[in-house]
Amino acid sequence: MAFHPTTEPTVFHAALRDQFEAFLDEHRSALHDSLNGLTEEQARRSLVTSKTTLLGLVKHATFVEKVWFDEAVTCRPRSEIGIPHTPDESFDLHDDDTVASVQHAHRQACAASRRATAGLTLDDVVRGNRRGPLPLRWVYLHALREMAQHCGHADILREQILGGTTPAG
Repeated sequence: MAFHPTTEPTVFHAALRDQFEAFLDEHRSALHDSLNGLTEEQARRSLVTSKTTLLGLVKHATFVEKVWFDEAVTCRPRSEIGIPHTPDESFDLHDDDTVASVQHAHRQACAASRRATAGLTLDDVVRGNRRGPLPLRWVYLHALREMAQHCGHADILREQILGGTTPAG
């Protein structure tokens, strides 16, 4: 059975920021781990009409981290960060993308996100997003919403890939 930090009693009464981070980290881990135990072929398998594959989904999650916790916080342009200009492009897989390399990039992006926001409060305004200035609390909520959606996608894709043999979490 999967461990869910958000069900720990200490999280129930933690500060809002700590709760956001616990939920976000739980979803980050779930997306990262959706690739565990898969072959390279399985991770790249296309099962839907969009560009979405499990490997592409985790690669996209890395893009999301960099958009919301690098671009939005630091105001650096996407070209300097080294990410695509559009979300759709972030699903594109290249020959050198492997389960290991994509998981590594995702772990690094998540760690960088935590560092980028460590000195900020939920009421601090980040100014580098295309929508304009946004409070950090909104960024956390949006990132959590997006990660939760992608975890659902990952669960379904993984179940399809493994033929319904995914253990219940």
